[in-house]
Amino acid sequence: MTKYAHTEALVVGGAGGIGLAIAKRLVEGGATVLLAARTAGERAHAAGELGQAARVVAPSGVGAALAACAGDGVDLLFSDAIPVARPLLGHLRDGGALVLTSPTPCPDAVRALAAELVARGIRVNAVAPGCIEAPGAGAVPLPPLGRLGAAEEVARAALFLATEATFTTGARLPVDGGLGSP
Repeated sequence: MTKYAHTEALVVGGAGGIGLAIAKRLVEGGATVLLAARTAGERAHAAGELGQAARVVAPSGVGAALAACAGDGVDLLFSDAIPVARPLLGHLRDGGALVLTSPTPCPDAVRALAAELVARGIRVNAVAPGCIEAPGAGAVPLPPLGRLGAAEEVARAALFLATEATFTTGARLPVDGGLGSP
């Protein structure tokens, strides 16, 4: 499948779960992916999962890896937090997309960053995962849908916002099984 052919993406944060799920879907679709993973164990696991189609580095190595890449930056940036994404915005091509993947991005902060980057044609959106299954997590109350979500489900929503929702910016999409519903 080549849905993301000729797309360069940077995924920072969440390399053990949501970030890895996003990177997998991008690689499967033909994208070139740079994934930042915090621990040596996460880096080894991610490299094994993604194979040769992705480069996995420590967060401290992202700048050097981006500088070594040919081209003028990345098309898509997925980050678990605005403070993590902000220093990387210079590497995001005009017309690209930033998707925040943490359950905590404040809607006002997402809209403010979207307004800041609109002049460059960069869309900024967020997924707000909740009740997502995580290895080693204890029992949690189930959301209205009656089950825990999967990192893969969050990845699909994040990729939708990054690549399909081309007339959407400043949005925060709950991926929480109805937890945020009234």
